[in-house]
Amino acid sequence: MFGRRKKSGSAADAADAAGEAEQFTDDAGDAGADTASEGVAAPRRVNLPPAPRPDGPWDISEVSRPGEGRVDLGGIFVPGVEGMELRVEVAGDAIVAATVVVRDSAVQLQAFAAPKKEGIWGEVREEIASGITRQGGIIDEVEGPLGWELRAQVPVQLPDGTGGVQLVRFIGVDGPRWFLRGVISGQGAVQPAAAGLLEQIFRDTVVVRGEGPMAPRDPIVLKLPDDAQMVAEGVQQDEQEGSRFSGGMGQLQRGPEITEVR
Repeated sequence: MFGRRKKSGSAADAADAAGEAEQFTDDAGDAGADTASEGVAAPRRVNLPPAPRPDGPWDISEVSRPGEGRVDLGGIFVPGVEGMELRVEVAGDAIVAATVVVRDSAVQLQAFAAPKKEGIWGEVREEIASGITRQGGIIDEVEGPLGWELRAQVPVQLPDGTGGVQLVRFIGVDGPRWFLRGVISGQGAVQPAAAGLLEQIFRDTVVVRGEGPMAPRDPIVLKLPDDAQMVAEGVQQDEQEGSRFSGGMGQLQRGPEITEVR
């Protein structure tokens, strides 16, 4: 099923945090422009060739049956796991990200075009970290199970209007002419036991870059599965039987909309 619903509970809150993370990359880009206008050269990481990926995520050329056990979203194939919800996020009319929610944790997946011979994750990490610290957040760059990642304390406004922090993990892997970024939120951002399944989903994702020309950092546009259906907000689970998304793989939802992606 594809549609909207009111978000309630910790799993929905986790998905919201993943969607909100986009604003920090946008803010970082603005900061770089401001620095350039002042005549000060912004620091830039040396982008090394993509590292080997023996455990994924995978390029479409490396998987013989990408649709086996995965949901086909065009630009990526997302692994299906028991009890998950799958939401998509849009920029304008284009679907640019997918969020997998499992209980009280979530991972947002977004794929981008990248240069042919160099990775961009090091530079992207630097920009995300800059954007979050400018917002008053705290960043810790560590080497985790998926390589170098950012563990962030992101400032958020609580429902009562007071300030708080949201713990988020930014993970990323450079592939052949693409870059896959993940944003882990909820319990998966703080508890290794809860993070294991989300990390495996990230590793098992298949990216379809395509052969057409794309500028580095352009988002790889996604699509809805052929049998996805629109449902009204508030439709109950027992009214959604019959779709392959309403069983063990959960229901496909439309998540927080992104008004602009740079």
